[in-house]
Amino acid sequence: MSAARLMQHRGEDGCRQLILAEGDAASFLAGVGTVRDLAAIAIAEGTTLLEAARQRRIGAAVDPAAELAAGRLLPAIDHVDPARLVLAGTGLTHLGSAEGRDAMHKAAASAERPTDSMRMFLEGVEGGKPADGAEGQQPEWFYKGDGQGLVGPGAPLVSPAFAKDGGEEPELAGIYLIGDDGTPYRLGVALANEFSDHVTERHNYLWLAHSKLRQAALGPELLLGEPPADIRGTSRILRDGTVLWEKPFLTGEANMSHHLSNLEAHHFKYAGFRRPGDVHVHFFGTATLSFSDGVTAQPGDVFEIEAAPFTLPLRNALSVADAVPVAVRAL
Repeated sequence: MSAARLMQHRGEDGCRQLILAEGDAASFLAGVGTVRDLAAIAIAEGTTLLEAARQRRIGAAVDPAAELAAGRLLPAIDHVDPARLVLAGTGLTHLGSAEGRDAMHKAAASAERPTDSMRMFLEGVEGGKPADGAEGQQPEWFYKGDGQGLVGPGAPLVSPAFAKDGGEEPELAGIYLIGDDGTPYRLGVALANEFSDHVTERHNYLWLAHSKLRQAALGPELLLGEPPADIRGTSRILRDGTVLWEKPFLTGEANMSHHLSNLEAHHFKYAGFRRPGDVHVHFFGTATLSFSDGVTAQPGDVFEIEAAPFTLPLRNALSVADAVPVAVRAL
């Protein structure tokens, strides 16, 4: 049986509903239109998000794949106030993830002095999975923006006019709501494309922050409960309907150098990330990039990411924004 998944739906009339899918059966929920609202109810009632969803199932069957094709499925989470949604993530978290990054920075390294990227990766391998829930090695961390940069399934990923590159990063994203008492609640995980500018990053690793200030795409399915330890999927780029590049990717704790709990501890240790009512989308990293294979995506190319137990793919076409002149005025 497929894992339980929660989806946000917006009808042709603009009305929002939730869909709960368990196995091959899916149905709408009554009385609640957003994952955030349902999560707040579950917290108040002291129950799980899945149980809160089951209690509101109205039985009308729905086909999630058909709703996705019709453009009626939204990202797995959003916020009525985009400024209250934080997009952030951690890198060099997957076994093998240092290879591509290390290659970008080799020019400044030697056999006696490994790159900072390789040092950080190896520190994560050594200390990223401490026993008994202890806090382990601090990971690399980056900020992507707020909810204005969140893109849903089927929507274009828009690269800024000044960008040197727009490349995919297939990964899992943890979805969190901060409770009224400041407790972070993990609602589940979603399939994500943590879109980045790898050419800018390659120029100088100190430009990593610049390379990450981009949109990011989130799949429609929120996978409930504890994430599987071993998730295997496929990332591909389609050009004019033909596969230009394709590669399997691995994620989940069995394929990572950090426990999810360690990544979460180092993110939410900052008081500013525990503001009641905020939503956090936290990208857990990847080891698979088309950029590492010398591929340059072009406007119109479609990024496609799929991985069981998610049943729906995440597809987004690459687009480039028009240049916007910015002038700072003194008052």
